[in-house]
Amino acid sequence: MHTHHAIDYVEFTVRDLSQAKRFFTAAFGWTFNDYGPAYAGIQGAEREQGGLREGEPASGGGPLVVLYSEDLDVSLAAVRAAGGEVTREPFAFPGGRRFQFKDPSGNELAVWATR
Repeated sequence: MHTHHAIDYVEFTVRDLSQAKRFFTAAFGWTFNDYGPAYAGIQGAEREQGGLREGEPASGGGPLVVLYSEDLDVSLAAVRAAGGEVTREPFAFPGGRRFQFKDPSGNELAVWATR
């Protein structure tokens, strides 16, 4: 199902597609649909929700993709174990807590939880 004018798909540019797939699988359990040597779709529960495209990532800036977690501490440990660089340790904000990290290609993402 697609929602009119809602964010429908997020694509990350990564330096090494195989390394990126290993990282996101280890950190978040993501699965992929390969479309050739330079692109992999990120599988969601009901449909593809994004992709990894091999290339040279932009440096800094841009939108921050925020993922939801049922257990922030478990997600933080998984990101670290998978080789992510935590750029902002967990902090509280109205409604929950979150942290930010960079993947092996330098893309910055955040993870939040209600507690």
